Amino acid sequence: MAASDPSDELVQLRAEVAVVRERAEQAQVKLFVAEAEVAKVWAINADLLARNAHLELMNETMRRDKYGASSERSRRLLGQLELTFEELEANASEAELLGQIAADKTSTVAAFTRKRSTRRDFPADVPREKVVIPAPELCPCCGSDDLSHLPPAITETLERVPARHKVIQTVREKVSCRKCEKISQPPAPFHVTPRGMFGPHFLANLAFQKYGLHQPLNSQRDRLEAEGIPLSLSTLADQIGAICVAVKPLFLLLEAHGLAADRLHADDTTVPLLAKLKTSVARIWDYVRDDRPFGGPAPPVALCYYSSDRRGEHPRAHLAGYTGILQVDRYAGFNALFAEGWADKPMTRANCWVHARREFFKLVDIRQQLKRNKKKGTAPLISPLATEALEIIDRLFAIERDINGKPSAERLAVRQELSAPIVAELEAWMHETRSKLSRHDAVAKAIAYLQNDWAGFTTFLADGRICLSNNAAERQLRSVARGRKAWLFVGSDRGGQRAAMMFSLFGTARLNDVDPLAWFTDVLARIADIPQNRLHELLPWHWKAAQQQAAEEIAA
Repeated sequence: MAASDPSDELVQLRAEVAVVRERAEQAQVKLFVAEAEVAKVWAINADLLARNAHLELMNETMRRDKYGASSERSRRLLGQLELTFEELEANASEAELLGQIAADKTSTVAAFTRKRSTRRDFPADVPREKVVIPAPELCPCCGSDDLSHLPPAITETLERVPARHKVIQTVREKVSCRKCEKISQPPAPFHVTPRGMFGPHFLANLAFQKYGLHQPLNSQRDRLEAEGIPLSLSTLADQIGAICVAVKPLFLLLEAHGLAADRLHADDTTVPLLAKLKTSVARIWDYVRDDRPFGGPAPPVALCYYSSDRRGEHPRAHLAGYTGILQVDRYAGFNALFAEGWADKPMTRANCWVHARREFFKLVDIRQQLKRNKKKGTAPLISPLATEALEIIDRLFAIERDINGKPSAERLAVRQELSAPIVAELEAWMHETRSKLSRHDAVAKAIAYLQNDWAGFTTFLADGRICLSNNAAERQLRSVARGRKAWLFVGSDRGGQRAAMMFSLFGTARLNDVDPLAWFTDVLARIADIPQNRLHELLPWHWKAAQQQAAEEIAA
């Protein structure tokens, strides 16, 4: 039997490779089409929800205008409807832009475009600043210099400057070539959000007021109207949705940097979620990378995520594949992260001693006992056993204050020399004391909080990178807790996700001692023009270094 010709086998293999490649390309095209169709449906549904909320708001407003406000409850209802509409309008704007991005990858799916009200001109008494982009001196088509000027295209963009507003008129000159009759005009400048109504300073301030200072958009609308700038709530909410789409790549860079840490702090807090006829309890989770306590050079990052409940599946999804050190409280939802079979190895658990100390402190805090016992009329009691435990634990914290910021090796050496004997003393005291108490005794319960996961509390004795407390994560959630009193609730799950992303951006800026408003303004001004491989230059720590270098060059 004759041997087959190698050239024929090569031709056959190339043909098979071509077939496989063609099928892969067809599958990819089908995937892009499916994604575009889903994004289009999502955009349509989001638009319908926003329209419905707008109609409900108009209906309630007209009812109040006709019959008057009969109660305080009706005024609160109108405010709730405005907040709901704000969230849904931002959802619709974000969905529209994401749908356009998905549709651009295909040639068969048309992007969904929302119907918006006719754009109103800005008030004539708002100062104008004209920025002229000159037309080319030579025809780009044929190189002729025989050009005639045509009426220019003018775009008005509302921008914010300190203590006043102004409208910037961007005039793009237009010329026509007498020789080839070709019309030429410079390209329009990039605008952060569609239609170019607002400049980066205005948009940055809008987002920072909402997410950095917790001022809802309806309050900002009222302030702008008082300053002579009448803008609708839908217009402002539309801008928020577009801003979040524009800065999402920057958040992904922060996320990659944060999850590359050897150690993370983790915590969560409640946020009210507006549901039908009531509010339910949702959650904001935060994960903080801060290596400064052990002298690490990596910049700090705060990552926030939103969930509609507190199930343990949420931190497992946030930290999928992470195998470093996780500093947490005793919340059971974190337990699966430290079990065998998690990624290639389980995480290292480091429990928070502040939480353990708090259980004893409650038994000696006279002020809190007076508040709790005010109705009962009973006198406060100070537990001498709890006082003994506090004195031992406070000695540990005193050692930590002295070694804060030192290299991890030095911290570990000090802990093994000074902290380990104190921990052994506390362990012996707990065994002896608990054996003498009823299991229902308050001090026994405080001791059980430590003993039930003693290994997690003593991990710091074996690793100098671990902190004694989880305060780094709790500090980042304080702004969320303060904001709850201002914005009352998040209007939807999408609104909670947007808020978490913006909390991450502004929280990271603060951790790096960067002015969040100045940084975010520059981000919005540059993010579209900067190449993808240089996007990291907009991260807060790189931005701060560039600003300092520029200031030094000017001073020199």
